[in-house]
Amino acid sequence: MSDFERNAAARWGSGVARAGAAEIDQGLRSYMLGVYNYMTVGLAITGVVALGANLMAISDGRLTPFGAALYLSPLKWVVMLLPLAFVFFFSFRIEKMSASTARAVFLLFAAAMGLSLSSILLVYTGTSVTRAFFITAASFGALSLYGYTTKRDLSPIGSFLVMGLFGLIIASVVNIFLQSTGMQFALSILSVGIFAGLTAWDTQAIKEMYFEGDGYEARTKKSVNGALMLYLDFINIFTSLLQLTGQRNN
Repeated sequence: MSDFERNAAARWGSGVARAGAAEIDQGLRSYMLGVYNYMTVGLAITGVVALGANLMAISDGRLTPFGAALYLSPLKWVVMLLPLAFVFFFSFRIEKMSASTARAVFLLFAAAMGLSLSSILLVYTGTSVTRAFFITAASFGALSLYGYTTKRDLSPIGSFLVMGLFGLIIASVVNIFLQSTGMQFALSILSVGIFAGLTAWDTQAIKEMYFEGDGYEARTKKSVNGALMLYLDFINIFTSLLQLTGQRNN
């Protein structure tokens, strides 16, 4: 009788543990789905804005006044730097933002990035852009899935990649003045490798940010912040692949 009671208690306890784990898993899946949904919406907004700006900038194969202002006037520097300003603002202010404000800032950032990236449709053929996008999407999906499912701690690799990222930024700034084609090619290869690794690391970090006890505000802000991290990884892989494989317009 005593054996039966111990076994029954063990089975009841393990059942509770399984139920608790199932609830956590369901909450985690919902949280990660929110991250990917926000990221997907951000990418969609970027694409729509980029295409819309390009259509407004070109007419009969020539730049319109809007296009000349966007790509040739000093306004181009504002367009180029605006996404970076959004990232810094978001990073420093997210703790004080409401969830709705964080979501709005992210969507505005995605629109600003679309405006900034609209010039690639002038430089590269539509086929090249489409090919680079689908290669990026497939690679990103595999890398993010690995980061989500692996039991390996990616923190040491992530720290190394962050140092490489700082080096990449410095070298890119230097090459603005050098205008070296060979150096740009090497930087594009390095960028693909760094952001591929960061995709897996960021996914694992975003997963670990999940806490079952988070309320709506905290959970939503974590989802938006995670979406921004993965969005930046995706965009950087995409632009680097385009620079490596893209065919330029005549």
